[in-house]
Amino acid sequence: MKKSRAAGMDMLHGSMFDKMLLFALPLAAGSILQQLFNAVDVAVVGRFSSSQALAAVGANSSVISLLVNLFVGISVGANVVIAHLIGKGEKDRVKSAVHTALLLALISGVLMMFVGLVIARPLLALMSTPEDVLDMAVLYLRIYCLSMPFSMFYDFGASILRSVGDTKRPLICLVTAGLLNAVLNLFFVIVCGLSVSGVAIATVISNVVSAGLMLYFLYHTEEIVRADLKALRLNKTELIQILKIGIPAGIQGMVFSVANVCIQSSVNSFGSDAVAGSSVAVNFEMFSYYVVNGFNAAVMTFMSQNLGAGNRKRCRKAYGIGMASAVVSVLILNSIMFLARNPLIGLFTGDPAVADFAVQRMSVVLLTHFMICSYEITGSALRGVGKSLVPAVLTVFGTCVLRIVYVNTVVIRHHDFRILMAVYPFSWIVTGAMVVIAFFVVMKKMHILWNKHAN
Repeated sequence: MKKSRAAGMDMLHGSMFDKMLLFALPLAAGSILQQLFNAVDVAVVGRFSSSQALAAVGANSSVISLLVNLFVGISVGANVVIAHLIGKGEKDRVKSAVHTALLLALISGVLMMFVGLVIARPLLALMSTPEDVLDMAVLYLRIYCLSMPFSMFYDFGASILRSVGDTKRPLICLVTAGLLNAVLNLFFVIVCGLSVSGVAIATVISNVVSAGLMLYFLYHTEEIVRADLKALRLNKTELIQILKIGIPAGIQGMVFSVANVCIQSSVNSFGSDAVAGSSVAVNFEMFSYYVVNGFNAAVMTFMSQNLGAGNRKRCRKAYGIGMASAVVSVLILNSIMFLARNPLIGLFTGDPAVADFAVQRMSVVLLTHFMICSYEITGSALRGVGKSLVPAVLTVFGTCVLRIVYVNTVVIRHHDFRILMAVYPFSWIVTGAMVVIAFFVVMKKMHILWNKHAN
């Protein structure tokens, strides 16, 4: 069978701004499209089932993030390690790292599937999920967990392709699977009357399709990262390097999710209308987050490859371009969504009480969401130069410890939904300041070390 044409880019030479845009925008567009398709889950059950079904789907977002973020973080480690080896020109080690990452994806996916099935009900009950929502939420989560191995394979595969600058083929996977998910949502919920279970089944099928497409692309690419299923094995050296970068990033994501579970528990205390309204508003926050995430991946990959090639000037330039582009893009996107908030919310629900909670969250969280660039982009820059533990520790404190303390002090004393939502911008300011300061300290130390070696 004919191999697909190479789709990577040269990150080591020439203009950087346009290449970073070409890297980041397809990734952001693909994730936004995926979120649009995921939003169909919420919109379909909200419009064609009930507010309780809408709340059941929304109540699971933080739980799913908690389950998968460790291994998504490890996939970031795979991206950094492979990109660094490509920059150094070590082809044999690149191939070893690719096959180590893919086998690790399958192992982690199977593990998370069983963990999710076991802890679904106890965890959702611990979060004080409203009684009129709990059974549906448990059903959704258990069905969703069946797709974990496929979801992990796609995430690791996409990280591998991004290490050579290919964000187009992951986009194809997302668009194809997302369109299928949207169609199946409508079929299972409206035609078959399956409500929450129909939405979950559609998600499982779409994740299987995205993993299948990713396998095809990895198996037939002409790039150095071409996969061979017969070569799948865990290489100790590459595995340790991937875990060294990935585990701190994954723990950061997990602890971040623990804080969000804590916040979700507090949201649950306002009743099912608040849960439903919050889940509607989160969709819009995810759109802007994925824009930031696109530039995250660009900064991390460009810095990693150029560090491997010994080009420090391009490393610094990549950080500046990524930060400025992310902040401007998010400010524009979120302003548009907030101005159009009423018709946008109307796509998800016709319940005035649910819509009111959605507006409250958007007015506090969405309008300040650009602040996440401070620690997200900077943290990715640090991971790109191999310093994954520093942003992990600081982000754990700023977005987990600080939020838990806030929820258990301020919110308990002032049980108001807007005050609860204020935990987000408050934690972003503190976290961003700490991570940016740490970045410049680390880069200064690395600069001194480089100069010593040069002399």
